[in-house]
Amino acid sequence: MKQLLILSGKGGTGKTTIAGAFIKLSRVKAYADCDVDAPNLHLIIKKTADVIKTDYFGMPKAVIDPDLCRNCGVCKSNCRFDSILSSHGYTIDQNLCEGCGVCVELCPTRAISLVPYKAGELLLYQNNDGSIFSTATLKMGSGTTGKLVTEVKKKLISSAGKADLLIIDGSPGIGCPVIASLSGVDMVLIVAEPTLSGMSDMERILETAYKFKVKTAVCINKYNINIKNAESIIAYCQKNHIPYVGKIPFDKRAVEAMNSGLTIVDVQCNAGDALQPVYAKTMAQLYGN
Repeated sequence: MKQLLILSGKGGTGKTTIAGAFIKLSRVKAYADCDVDAPNLHLIIKKTADVIKTDYFGMPKAVIDPDLCRNCGVCKSNCRFDSILSSHGYTIDQNLCEGCGVCVELCPTRAISLVPYKAGELLLYQNNDGSIFSTATLKMGSGTTGKLVTEVKKKLISSAGKADLLIIDGSPGIGCPVIASLSGVDMVLIVAEPTLSGMSDMERILETAYKFKVKTAVCINKYNINIKNAESIIAYCQKNHIPYVGKIPFDKRAVEAMNSGLTIVDVQCNAGDALQPVYAKTMAQLYGN
């Protein structure tokens, strides 16, 4: 079972656009959206079956029992995250609590305890065509993104059956969710855009993938917004012996397709046509051809 992860160093490069098109072209039977802070792959990949929802519990949070609390203020004065409120008796702001447990240890009446806290929701779609789609939504303010991404991947792998390919739409950046996404994959396709920030972020994600010893390849999306920078990306790949698998133009027809809930290979457009050889070269790299 091969795992192809699609990443970008920053948001807005078109990572999900390309992931959705790859899913359609490959007719893959198992795929995931690991951008749990803002999942959007489902907007262009239609689902045809009921979803299995599972509560996701991240790190525990502190809770005060008002019947035991004497309003002494010891917890508030020792909370480094300023999560304890005292306007109408002592309560804890769950968005600020980090679950460190200091208040639990210091409370003289044992009025505070750490309890499981629902940090998000895991979603597993088992579609009528036999495909599996795993994703999740993280509750606003939760800091356990990487752990939730790991759970999304576990659900995908355990439900994939005999699928020979998994396609994973990762998170932008190089933080915890990306590191969790990288674990165990066979190859990363990095989607770059020809802007100065896009080029810098491409280099950062390449360095991150290199540390994980994961095979990489690069494609350029919206290359025609700055031809010179696009050429610089190609030159960078050649200099550093990084497989370059092609470029895709900015295309208003592609934007219209996405706004209609379609992938760029569902309509006739220049971007969809250009993606076809990118897909072929990426698969060749993945399977070592």
